[in-house]
Amino acid sequence: MEVVNSFITWILKNRIGQIENFKNQPFRTQKNVFDELIEFGKTTEFGKKYNFIHINSYEDFAAKVPIHDYEQMKPYIEKTMKGHQNVIWPSNIEWFSKSSGTTSSRSKFIPVSQESLEDCHFKAGKDMLSIYVNNYPESKLFAGKNLTIGGSLTKNLSAKNSNSQVGDISAVIMHNMPLWAQLARTPSLEVALMSEWESKIERMALEVKDENIVSMSGVPTWTIVLLQKILEITGANNILEVWPNLEVFFHGAVAFGPYKKLFRELIPSDKMRYMETYNASEGFFGIQDQRDSDELLLMLDYGIFYEFIPMEEWDNEHPKVIPLWEVEIGKNYALIITTNGGLWRYKIGDTIKFTNTDPYRFKISGRTKHFINAFGEEVIVENAERAIQAAADATMATITNFTAAPVYFGGSESKGAHEWVVEFQTFPNDEKIFCEILDQTLREINSDYDAKRYKDLALSAPKVHLVNSGVFQKWLKGKGKLGGQNKVPRLSNTREYLDEVLALI
Repeated sequence: MEVVNSFITWILKNRIGQIENFKNQPFRTQKNVFDELIEFGKTTEFGKKYNFIHINSYEDFAAKVPIHDYEQMKPYIEKTMKGHQNVIWPSNIEWFSKSSGTTSSRSKFIPVSQESLEDCHFKAGKDMLSIYVNNYPESKLFAGKNLTIGGSLTKNLSAKNSNSQVGDISAVIMHNMPLWAQLARTPSLEVALMSEWESKIERMALEVKDENIVSMSGVPTWTIVLLQKILEITGANNILEVWPNLEVFFHGAVAFGPYKKLFRELIPSDKMRYMETYNASEGFFGIQDQRDSDELLLMLDYGIFYEFIPMEEWDNEHPKVIPLWEVEIGKNYALIITTNGGLWRYKIGDTIKFTNTDPYRFKISGRTKHFINAFGEEVIVENAERAIQAAADATMATITNFTAAPVYFGGSESKGAHEWVVEFQTFPNDEKIFCEILDQTLREINSDYDAKRYKDLALSAPKVHLVNSGVFQKWLKGKGKLGGQNKVPRLSNTREYLDEVLALI
């Protein structure tokens, strides 16, 4: 295994030169991606509608093609799901990634072309490993197996006489992995792609507990559930007693900060490493490329062309849209993507802040719809996660999840507030201090929130419900969303999610 580990590590390090190239030439890289996408799109139904044949520059593209949200792309996607091809992308599309829905739809279905699989998702997976072994040359990453927690797949019922399938992006990727990658991972595909999550966690735990697990990949929430099940089955005190060679967890989908303490309890080692990725149904966008920073490197050569809407423009009828070369450090942007999966000027719904432009590094700041701005306080997910983490650290608490929403004015004398449900593995040693630090930290990092909280003039102190671990899993199960990349929205400007969770307490 030592020879295999050294050989694969050597192969992967060869990609580092290409990564350095796009870091050094970001605009040329993005122009090349743009030109290829326009050329590919010319013959499609979408390309003909918007006259791609006469698009010769980014300025032409911005003038001719409007920004699209899911509802506007939906007719093209539904037509593709029914088996029609060359609608939004010239090559056949037989895979569709299922993700959280919109106002009018329970789920979104994102087309996954062969190009997006090969040149985006698979390439990103190899880059993630390349960056890791380059940063940690002593790694034994390929001397054991990678534990991957995937979603599930079902037949695409919209298409007659078709083999196309629908599922979580993790399941789509896992099903299409090359043989070498399949041999390096566990559990078996049969178990990894099970749809019933309670049985799946049990089966996974039994199957992987005796493997030599060196690395893990997945969403923190479901990884925690699996690790706890393994400890329950084995009777071990921590995961290192089960897997002594475990060295890294590649994670994404939710911010890792609130989970750090719990992972430290499950894996009590200073040598354990955590590496963040930004992977979504629509594409793979970023990888943590530095040992000493949690910033993400924007991956510019995956067949994705990037644009951005400054968040102060978001609610405008015709918001300003800018390319990569016009972004500024520290500003909050909504992400717009054009991809080799057939999404054109598509609003993904995520927001990011650039921390550097040489090279382009960023942090995920939240969702365009997941925020609280009921009273002009403009609290985004990034604010909430920092405040929750500060409160937990100060009170020795271990958080597993949370959600928050506004309490609207109920009468002439009442004031607004924020109401939180926070789920714990280990409760705070002082609940009052936890709530005070949550509020205090929000005031320190968000001047709009602080102004509304001044002398309780517009906002009263937050109302916080502290609950045992398991409430959010129960909520997801009740919604038919247990498993995969599904999660409770951490912030909402309406009370729908919060009230449903409160009903379970």
